[in-house]
Amino acid sequence: MSNDVEVRWDRLTAPALRDAVKDRTVVIIPLGATEQHGPHLPTQVDWRSAWEISLRAARLMAGRQRALVTPAIPFGMSEHHMSLGGTLTLDYATMAAVIGCVVRSAARHGFLRIFVLNGHGGNIAALETILTELTIELKLPLAGGTYWHIAAESIRGILEHQPQLLHACEAETSIMQALSPETVAPLDASMRGALVPGMSAIQGVNPAIFRWQHLKTRSAIGILGEAWAATPEKGQRLLAAISRDVADALADQRLWEAPV
Repeated sequence: MSNDVEVRWDRLTAPALRDAVKDRTVVIIPLGATEQHGPHLPTQVDWRSAWEISLRAARLMAGRQRALVTPAIPFGMSEHHMSLGGTLTLDYATMAAVIGCVVRSAARHGFLRIFVLNGHGGNIAALETILTELTIELKLPLAGGTYWHIAAESIRGILEHQPQLLHACEAETSIMQALSPETVAPLDASMRGALVPGMSAIQGVNPAIFRWQHLKTRSAIGILGEAWAATPEKGQRLLAAISRDVADALADQRLWEAPV
């Protein structure tokens, strides 16, 4: 299978998609958000990153496992960003309904390997529950993951001022400089926000305890991490490494052959 095989669902005809079922094709559904990313990044960061990484990963899988990428779901659970403006959010029921409809549609067409690639932290807990419920309902090996968890080690090796991807940070800013530099505002040393570790992100509180808060309580400008340290070159390296790690994970037949 060559690298020029089309991987975008929306660029294929219905007959071509029917034929793709025969290849035990993996359907990748990119999931993101439309939300504030500080004073320097556009609101498209999360869905755009998930979509671009999905496309690159699908192409890298050629010859091992065919993959198709649906249009990205550009909205997620972003209530914690609402107080900073520019954010469009879903509630849990709506997000579950949208993901459920897309997954069921693909399954009805005969696609049995379906993966949701997440690009927004606020979706993580909900996505696990949604995929659990759909797996029980459809009895299919549905899977999902967040790209910076899948590629955590690779990301850590590229970043210079953070241990992991955060929000509107060194990593996300670098990725957007590589993908869409015209959308990124000039950077300066003020573009940073401290990360308080733990589920609650409250200084001194046991890190295993969860408590929801608006992001504004952690960062007045909507940044967690060191945005000032971003570079386009770092963004290209991140995209290549993350896409490779996602491709390797989804091409692993053990993921799809393990029993439900």
